Amino acid sequence: MAKQKDLSTRVVPQLASKPQGKSINDMGWDELVPGAACFPFANEIDSAIVGVQPEDREYAETSSINKYVGDWRVVKPVWNVDLCIDCQNCWVFCPDLSIISRNKEMVGIDYDHCKGCGICAEVCPTNPKSLVMFDENMKNEDALAQWPSKK
Repeated sequence: MAKQKDLSTRVVPQLASKPQGKSINDMGWDELVPGAACFPFANEIDSAIVGVQPEDREYAETSSINKYVGDWRVVKPVWNVDLCIDCQNCWVFCPDLSIISRNKEMVGIDYDHCKGCGICAEVCPTNPKSLVMFDENMKNEDALAQWPSKK
């Protein structure tokens, strides 16, 4: 019979509501407002957000745009410019606006703010995909050399 763990001494943080007048940036890791980290924008967004450049958008205090989060990743998206059709799906769906796009053309990935969620690769419509997730420690050149073939 398997031995059961004693969880009675385990410390479980309680998520608290945001104290009045206290910035989220001053809160501890166990004080974050439930669900706040899921909302990168300060206000309601609609389809018009597509026409606004990332640097002109209003971000929530919990957005990673003001923080370096690149060290959170274990996998990263690598972009193959030769396969990209500039559909902008990755740019629209990236929750942290880590896809850099200018004049409706993808120009790169902001690895300082990318957390490696993989949404960009998931919504990429090309075959083979122009964005593929690879190990964080792999050089982009090596990843491009191992690119998957058409299915």
